[in-house]
Order: sequence, then C-alpha cells, then structure tokens
Amino acid sequence: MLFFQSVIALCFSQDPVVSGPQVGEKLAPFKVRLVLGEKAGKEAEFAVAGHTGPQLLIFVHEVNRQTVALTRVLANYGQSRAKDGVATGVVWLGDDVTETENNINRMKHALAEKAPTGISLDGREGPGAYGLNRKASLTILVGNKNLVTANFALVQPSLQADLPKVLAALVKEAGGKVPTLAEIEGRTEAMRPNQPARQDPNLRPLLGPVIRKDAKPEDVEKAAMAVEEYIKENAAARTEVGRIANTIVNSGKLQDYGTPKAQEILKDWAKKYGAKPPERGNRGGQP
Repeated sequence: MLFFQSVIALCFSQDPVVSGPQVGEKLAPFKVRLVLGEKAGKEAEFAVAGHTGPQLLIFVHEVNRQTVALTRVLANYGQSRAKDGVATGVVWLGDDVTETENNINRMKHALAEKAPTGISLDGREGPGAYGLNRKASLTILVGNKNLVTANFALVQPSLQADLPKVLAALVKEAGGKVPTLAEIEGRTEAMRPNQPARQDPNLRPLLGPVIRKDAKPEDVEKAAMAVEEYIKENAAARTEVGRIANTIVNSGKLQDYGTPKAQEILKDWAKKYGAKPPERGNRGGQP
C-alpha cells in the first residue's frame, strides 16, 4: 500500500509542462509551409502582426488519436468563427518537412481541411521565439491583439476534459456561447455536400497500413487512428469498416492479418462497428 501511495504522490507532485508564450506575452509572427487547401505548398505567415482580433494557434508535437481528434474539432470551430474575426492556425512540428507533409496528406480526411494548416519551417522545436516544449503533445494558444490570453500545454489531450476549457477561452475573446462537441460536429457535417452511396475509395489506402505484417505497434496505432478519425464523420465508411472487420474476425483466419496489435484493433472494430447477427430463433430480425 505504501508503495502505491508513493507512486501516486510522485505523479501528482510533478511540475506541469510549460510550453509556448504565457498569458500577456506577445504572439510573434512566424512562417509555415501550407499543406492543405488551394495554397498548399506555399509559405504563409501565422500570427500576423496586423491582425488585432482573436487568434487560435494549435501546435501539434505528437500524432495520435487524441491530438488529431482535439486538433480537428478546435480547428473546425475556429475556422467557423472566421467571420467574427477569429484567425486560426494549425502548426505541425517535425524534423523533416516532406515527411511531415506526407503524413498530413495521408490523414487529411481526419483533419479540418478548411482551416489554415502548415508545417513549421523551424523543425520540431517550432518558432524559436515561442519556446515550445517537446514534452507536450499539443500546445494551444488563444490570443487577442497579438497577445496571449490563454495557454494550454497538453501532455495527454482529452476532448472531454480539455475541449471545454479551450473553447471557453476562445469564446471569451470572440464572443458568443460556448458550443458543445455535438454542436461543433453537427455544424461540420452540415457543411459537407451529400455524397452518393458507393464503396469508399479512401478506405483501402487507410486500412492497408493497419494490417501490414512488418508494421511496428506505434505505426499500427497511428494507422488505426487515421481510420477511426476518417470514419467518425462518414457513416457509410464506418459500416464498411465494421463489415470488413467482422468478416476477418469470423473467418477463423484472424492470425493471418497483420500483427497482434492489428488483430486487437480488428476485433475492437468488429464489436464497435460491425452489424450484430440476429439471434437464433428470431425471424425477420424482430426482437
């Protein structure tokens, strides 16, 4: 018992991670290489000095399900408030610009494609004037009149725990009512044009990396994250993933597909997204 109490005390005694300029400090302009949208491949400036309205800057240090999910939701909301003067910028940090760009393009369907998204030209450390901390998974800055009004250095981001706090900080500067996650997702879905029902051509390249035999566990996790973020807003694709996972799991040959990590994910998808077979003795699917 004393051992576990010591571990818990140690965890809670650790100093919080500090990353980026703090409240009251200046948001200095910096250059990025744009990745998504019509201006992809061109350089642009974020935290533009002439912008005097609210700003939302999201620095992505690590790529995982939590960071991508929170980034997508926040960026979508920030972009939806552009008419209210909110300037949004998503900044991916990486040692290799080309590799980072390829990663973004592979998972672009899981991102906020309309939000200004770029790669820092200063490598994984990000803009020198910002003092970003690599121990953080996300560094989120809210500002106004080129000054920081809120700073969130997140090690383990959570939609449930962190999203309301960031939204409240942004709404404080931009005005309005703090939205719920459902309201944001609904607004995003409403902006998407209706698509005809057909086999999704994006699933094969997304699912392939999940079941590669030589994939490392962390690569399988990243690939699975890209699939889950994509199907979150695509009911047809979600159903198709469930059908595929069910077929593999029930085939008796699950061990032939990918690594043990991939097989765990396939079983999870079969339970979450797969159609449940009717119970024996029932006809017509009646309960």
